Amino acid sequence: MLFSSWRAKTAAGAAVLAAGMIWTAVPASAATGPPGTTPAFNTPQLAPNGTTEQVRQIAQCGNTMYAVGTFTAISQAGTTFTRNNVFSFSASKPYTMTSWNPNANGIVNGITFSPGCSTAYLGGKFTTVGGVAAKNLAAVSTSTGALITGFGHSASGQVETLQYYNGHILTGGYFTSINNSSANAYMASLNPTTGKDDGFIHLGISGNYQFPGVSSNPTRVYNQQLSNGGTLDLVEGDFTSVGGQARQQMFMLNLSGSTATVTGWTSPELNTNCNFNESFYAQSAAWSPDDSTIYVATTGYKPNGTPAGSFPRSGPCDAAIAYPSTQTSVTHTWINYPGCDSLFAAAADSSTAYFAGHERWSSNPNGCDSAGPGAIAAPGIEGLNPATGALTYNPTRGRGLGADDMLITSAGLWIASDNFDGTNQCGTLSNRAGICLLPYS
Repeated sequence: MLFSSWRAKTAAGAAVLAAGMIWTAVPASAATGPPGTTPAFNTPQLAPNGTTEQVRQIAQCGNTMYAVGTFTAISQAGTTFTRNNVFSFSASKPYTMTSWNPNANGIVNGITFSPGCSTAYLGGKFTTVGGVAAKNLAAVSTSTGALITGFGHSASGQVETLQYYNGHILTGGYFTSINNSSANAYMASLNPTTGKDDGFIHLGISGNYQFPGVSSNPTRVYNQQLSNGGTLDLVEGDFTSVGGQARQQMFMLNLSGSTATVTGWTSPELNTNCNFNESFYAQSAAWSPDDSTIYVATTGYKPNGTPAGSFPRSGPCDAAIAYPSTQTSVTHTWINYPGCDSLFAAAADSSTAYFAGHERWSSNPNGCDSAGPGAIAAPGIEGLNPATGALTYNPTRGRGLGADDMLITSAGLWIASDNFDGTNQCGTLSNRAGICLLPYS
């Protein structure tokens, strides 16, 4: 059951450059897996300081890894570095920390990059970057870390997700105005040089989830994932209408035209109301390498109003789900239930669909906060067969609040997480608080 409000940012800002567009660090179709269960040595980690801190997103641009979140200090190879909410390090052994230090004074939720990796775009809930005023949005130099003042740096609410696409910064969050424009609340496309709304996205996003007893759940865009083919964008959030079409939890954008349009992809299953205090539950997704399947990680506990002991589980709440990506109304291909534990991150390579959160089990449709018949212990992460949803990879990791992001690169599977209650175990080793790389052999 959900006890963290963090959300996954899977593969939302990444790094091989082609024709002016940023793709994922290594296309998933080029990756093989699953990885091993022994983490790479000397990757940076959250330095223990007695507080709960978290890496929200991990991304690669060129030969450098970037991490954002809420933290104050990073440890690497025995040295501690002061870093407020943003840092970078080498993408290859020995994963050396860089001097890059934009120094945001509040949480950073997302990062994406310009072609050539010269500029990093940051979104979150902050008021300064490098001591200079910047409200929830900023562009910074990847060489100096300094704020690029020519790029507009003001959003009325926190920014949750950023994605560079073909000369546009696709930006989502809680904002109703951004850089002095209120034309596109919650999700806008920004010019990468000026930060001005360029009109590529105009969706009229509105609505939120209403049912008896529901907790407050404001309209917002929360997360997005660009397809491996580079022209489709999955978006998650709290809304009921997008582009004039009824959509809840998720929608898919076609980016190939002169303006982005909402596709016909949807699922009636995502109209389900999950528990009253977890009304927004589809918090992360991932594309299969060939873009034919969408893997969705959900929170939500259980369908609203159903008894906790109602078995077997049904519906999309607290589940790992596979959907066809066909641009029409679809139903799930398979669902794997962890047994009333939330999933926050998804990723996929050619062999495995990965889901992570603070789950304790896999294949547990007949248990809730306990192992039902046939349940398999799989704390913190599970790797599922892409065709059947059966557990095939089980490295385990410390549960903590729950892994917030996963990213597939040529090196393996990167996992971003937290240090809640001293959590630092990943695979066979400890001392991996916040960042873990499970390498391909």
